[in-house]
Amino acid sequence: MREYLGRPCPDVQLCVSELLANVIRHVGEGTPVSVRVHAAGGGRVRVEVTDREPHAWLVVRHAGDEEESGRGLLLLDSVALRWGVRQEPGGKTVWCEVPVS
Repeated sequence: MREYLGRPCPDVQLCVSELLANVIRHVGEGTPVSVRVHAAGGGRVRVEVTDREPHAWLVVRHAGDEEESGRGLLLLDSVALRWGVRQEPGGKTVWCEVPVS
């Protein structure tokens, strides 16, 4: 992401990492995905991750203190200006918009 955007963007990197990790964990390793990152105007970058599994829906959960996972969407929610899920024929796209300076 740093090379593509031409500067360090830790929040964008975090969002890409968390969205891809969700696909791997909840849909399966080796699942075909597409990742799209582009300027959204107004100092924002939009990240979109599309997979072919329309039924593996995202759920924000509040992990317990001792749990090692379950905080990805909370992290995404804390750094993104907004995010959502778009249902599509044959899959879904999870997207977020992140401010960059």
